Amino acid sequence: MKVPFLDLKRWDEELKDALKTKFNLILENGVFSGGEEVKNLEAKVSTYLNSPFAVSCANGTDALELALRALGIGPGDEVIVPAMTWVSTAEAVLIVGAVPVFWDTDENGLLASDWECAVTPGTKAVIPVHLYGKMLGMDDMIAKAKAHKLYIIEDAAQSFGAFQNGKAAGTFGDVGCLSFYPTKNLGALGEAGMCLTSSPRLAERIKMLINHGQLMRDEHQLIGRNSRIDTLQAGFLNVFLERFENHQMIRKKFAKYYLSNLSLIEQIQLPQGILEPDHNSHLFVIQIDKRDELKDFLFRQCVGTAIHYPSTLPDMSPYREAGSFMKARRLSKQGLSLPLNPWMNESEIAYVIEAIQKFFL
Repeated sequence: MKVPFLDLKRWDEELKDALKTKFNLILENGVFSGGEEVKNLEAKVSTYLNSPFAVSCANGTDALELALRALGIGPGDEVIVPAMTWVSTAEAVLIVGAVPVFWDTDENGLLASDWECAVTPGTKAVIPVHLYGKMLGMDDMIAKAKAHKLYIIEDAAQSFGAFQNGKAAGTFGDVGCLSFYPTKNLGALGEAGMCLTSSPRLAERIKMLINHGQLMRDEHQLIGRNSRIDTLQAGFLNVFLERFENHQMIRKKFAKYYLSNLSLIEQIQLPQGILEPDHNSHLFVIQIDKRDELKDFLFRQCVGTAIHYPSTLPDMSPYREAGSFMKARRLSKQGLSLPLNPWMNESEIAYVIEAIQKFFL
């Protein structure tokens, strides 16, 4: 049996037909930038996540940059960023001219609770990342940020659909940033992103920033850019959003299957809280000392895996920063993502489990 880590060609025929129908509808309407599909997507996400404002944009990286710019963060300002995350989190900080200040994570890859030790007079914001789909404890985050008068920009690129005490990931901070990259739980057929906020002022600024600094054509009030979402991607996301809850149920079912069958292997540290509402089961990341050996073994068994991520940000040349970052570095050396997506079947999950068990015989 061959089990790919993720194969988006596996979509069922009903879903493919729905996407084709949506494409034909957009083609017939002849509106390829803005329009009802974009308005519908923003309204649906706003309702689903209970976010007063949802402003779509070109991608998740842009969402982070737009959030920083809307909050007035720029040259000389410091922004606290976890050492373990996808590069966009720090990249956006540098793009606006600010300084990313890296802090270690906990064993799950989430910004360590003592992050406020990194606060200086120059600190303007903190970016908690809900890594792998698991939410950081936001009540504590908010209390500490408020005490230091810091903005919170939630990097919720991997956590769409996760809820903590009934409140959605991305709706706790001043701005929440979403990614709809195709591999995400809610993914487009290309690039797309979104900013969430409860502030009408910030929502208006972000709307201007994504559209050359204008709300009305030729009335430019800011120096903006072109970061509008593509109408086709908005339309496709509207199709996927209708199936999102069902896909989440499948992810949770498979995650539970992994947990129940791998829990007796002492050498493996399993993901914590992946069945809880504040984890959207985006990635099933195990931690093991012999990570590379297991990865190679599973490859020979025709099981695809992935590493998220093989290096911490402060260990990369563009972001080099001294520091121990002990837990983040450990995760980068021990973390291995197993296949987990709605396009798999139970026999494949069983095969992956059997292969892992065989490794330890």
